[in-house]
Formats: sequence, C-alpha cells, structure tokens
Amino acid sequence: MLWATASVVTLGFLVALECAARHYGLRGPLTNQAREVIFNPSSGPLLYAGLALLMVVLTWRQRLIAAGTAVGIDLVFLLVRWAAGAPLEFGNGALWVVLGCAILAVTRRSGRERALLLKGVGLALLLVAGHKTGDTWLLITSKTRPQVLDQYVATADHALGNPSWLVGRLVEASGSIGYHGLHLVYGQLPLAAAIVGLYQLRHVATERRFPAHHLVRTFLVIGLLGPAIYMIFPVVGPVFAYGTDGGHWATADLWPGTMPPIGAPHAMPFDGITPRNCMPSLHTAWATTLFIHSRKGSRTMRYAGAFWLVATLTATLGFGYHYGCDLVAGVVFALTVEAAMRAFARGWDRSAVQLISYGATVFTALLLAYRWLPLQMADLPWLYGPLLLLAMASVVLFYLRTTKRWDAQETPVPLPGQRSAPPRSPESQAGEPQPELA
Repeated sequence: MLWATASVVTLGFLVALECAARHYGLRGPLTNQAREVIFNPSSGPLLYAGLALLMVVLTWRQRLIAAGTAVGIDLVFLLVRWAAGAPLEFGNGALWVVLGCAILAVTRRSGRERALLLKGVGLALLLVAGHKTGDTWLLITSKTRPQVLDQYVATADHALGNPSWLVGRLVEASGSIGYHGLHLVYGQLPLAAAIVGLYQLRHVATERRFPAHHLVRTFLVIGLLGPAIYMIFPVVGPVFAYGTDGGHWATADLWPGTMPPIGAPHAMPFDGITPRNCMPSLHTAWATTLFIHSRKGSRTMRYAGAFWLVATLTATLGFGYHYGCDLVAGVVFALTVEAAMRAFARGWDRSAVQLISYGATVFTALLLAYRWLPLQMADLPWLYGPLLLLAMASVVLFYLRTTKRWDAQETPVPLPGQRSAPPRSPESQAGEPQPELA
C-alpha cells in the first residue's frame, strides 16, 4: 500500500508538472521521457545509471543478459541513426530493458519476486524522472519568476566575507588545471552518488529486499523539494547577476574582481532563460548527503566522500554559481531532509519530530533573514557572520547527537556470554531480513 500510494502521488505530481510545462509551451517530464523510447536520449549515461540501479535486484546471470540486451538495442539504434545521418546518441537500450523488466514483473512474476522487481523498475524510472523533473522545474522558474533576489543575497553575503568572490579569484589563479579538475568533480556528482548508492544496495539481490534507508531516496527527495524553494526565493548566482555571463541583465561586471557594493537591495529583472536555481544550493545538499552516507563505507569511500564534499563546495563558489548564504542554507536543508527520510524508515518518534522541526525552523529563519535583514547583516558582519555559522552548526550538532542515539537504539542487546555487536544503522542493513507485518 505504501509503494502504491507513493506511485500515485508521484504520478500525479508528474502530470501536474507536465500540464504546467505545456502551459508555457514546453515539453514536460513525461513527454521527454516517453520520447526517449524512440528518439535521441538527452542523457544516455543517466539511463544506464537507472539500469544499474535496477540490476541490484537481479542475479549476476540476469544482469549480464540485461546489460547485453541494452547494448545490443543501442547498437541497432546507432546503426539506424548513422545510416539516416542523425546524431549518434545512446541510452534507448537501457530504457527498453527497464520497461521490459516492468512488463516481465507484471506478466511472469508473482508475490515477493514481483514486488522486488517492480521496486527496482520504479527506482530506475524515478532516477530518470527526477532528472527530467528538475529540468522542467528550472525552465518553469525562468518563465514564472521574471525578477530575482540576488541583490538581497549578495548584500547578506557580506556577513560571511563574500566567499564566492574570494574562491572565484583562487580558481582563476589556479589556471586551467584547477578549473577543469573542479569542473569534472562538479559535473560527476551524480556518478559519485550512484557509486555510493550501488554500494549500499549491493545485497538486495541475495537478501531479496531493499535496505530501510539509502542514499538514492534522499537524493530524489532533495531534487523534488529543492526547486519548490526556487519558486519562493529566485536567485541566479553571482556569475550571472554580477558577471559577464549575465550580459546586459547583470547589475555590473564585478565578479570575481570587485566586491559588490553595500546598498539598498531590490529585486532586479532578469532574462527568461537562466534558471533561478541558487537558494538553497542543491549541489551542496547532495554533496552533504553523499558525505553522510559515505561514512558507513570503507576507508576509501569515506575519503572520497570528504573529497567530493570539499571539491563541490569549492566549485559552487569558485565558478560563481552560488553565494555563501546558499551553501549555509543547503547544508541545513540537506540535514533536515536526511533526518526526515531516516525517520520515515525507522519510525517517527519525539526525537525525529524535534530534529526535523528544528531544521525546518532554522532553514526558514535563514531565508527570512536573507530577504528582510540583508543590510543589517552587511553592516554588522562580526555579529551576523558567526550567527549564520552557529545556526548551521547547531543543526549539524543536533543531527549528529540524534542519529547517534538512533544508532545506539538499533544496536542488538547481546545475550549473557556474548560480545556486543557493532551498531547497525539503516544504511548498513542492506538486504537484512525484517519481520513481516501481519
């Protein structure tokens, strides 16, 4: 019933977003995904990443068959496109295999095996649909929000010392090596998340069930909720509002060479193309959740998670895509969503409600401060800068203390004469059998 309800809600949301996109003369997420059955896919690697998530429910023999079938179908499509002189894109084969597994689950499977295969198909399609939904959301923000609030955030950012301007100069000084290295890390964040997600789901095929909580769920929810905040607080980023990328819409060509002046901020008109996708920084939110989930992995994975977090924060600031205030809000947003997803998996209690309520309150207070107190924050950086960091740190500390207590509660009590088992978290229980509900 839970999966059926979630499917109906998700489908209803996608239909609503499709209608909204059609209203502005755009193709919505459902149309774009349906077109990729035959037409050129916009993101072949993403479709194969979805297929990889589906494969966690398959045996090794079934995985080889699925991968070989997907590659074979893609080769046929490539030959046809080459003969027709069309662009050579791939990914249709992966989508065909995912849809074929859905048909197979309905027609040839039953019971728990059918449910498991349908969950794998749903996870794969949700990954692709999440990407399509994000693209549609960004287009809608550019069409429905003609004015942006960059001047408010840039003024409030003086409390943090305008980190985007500072890191932007450092990236410029690093030359092409630093720029291309950070760009590679920034662009491959989904790949890093897929690796961690597949690591967490590696036992699904043998244990015949998904873990109670894993990274992919939080990633999808962040991508679903984040763009809704863009509609409330539209911001394009310093490279557009204060840099050459903004063209004649920019306030001035200031980023990253000259600090923005402190003045009375006001909403400024901007073009109908650039997405208003800065507040909060979803790249920061995703990198934060990646860091959290990598803590349960090997030493190499823990180091990789820390590296990806630091490199992503550096890239978001150094490329002028975000202000420092965006990153603070992104961390609070990520921890609040992650806490909600963990509570959903383990069950709601007083500590979960308190943590999520506190995170949501701090996040709301940040947005209100950026909008209504930017001049005060810029005039008193010695006061408001530490307050912003303390607000973020308080959410981090509250999250760590609460989840540590949750992990301790999930530790099995040893029998007399037995050694205590190490703490087991929902992330580490990949595929562990759970008692069935009556």
